Amino acid sequence: MLKKIEAIIREEKLADVKDALDEIGIKGLNIIEIRGRGRQGGIKLVGRSGSYRVDMLPKLQLNIILSEDNLTETIEAICSAASTGEAGDGLIFIYPVEEVVRIRTGERGREAVMYPGDIDQRKGDPS
Repeated sequence: MLKKIEAIIREEKLADVKDALDEIGIKGLNIIEIRGRGRQGGIKLVGRSGSYRVDMLPKLQLNIILSEDNLTETIEAICSAASTGEAGDGLIFIYPVEEVVRIRTGERGREAVMYPGDIDQRKGDPS
């Protein structure tokens, strides 16, 4: 079964997360710039005219479609690379993916999301 990981991370952790994913063989991903707030409720800034709260902070959303076999390893790589230990490190959402179709070739399912040298090929997956 295929899964979708939607990871919300700090902007400054993008290079670390991409490197960690590349190291384990995750090649395909999309990144979207977003704004949001979570448990920390934003941040308090102090300027010349006093203090004010910024509650919609810039974050990045990573979207990755992968086989269920690679889910745990990928989540561990993201958590390890994205963590600062402070509030606002982010969240990971996991969704089932019903079907994937590669437009150029018509490939479907797992084959549609595989890349040369990716995590499945490194593990010797015959598909």
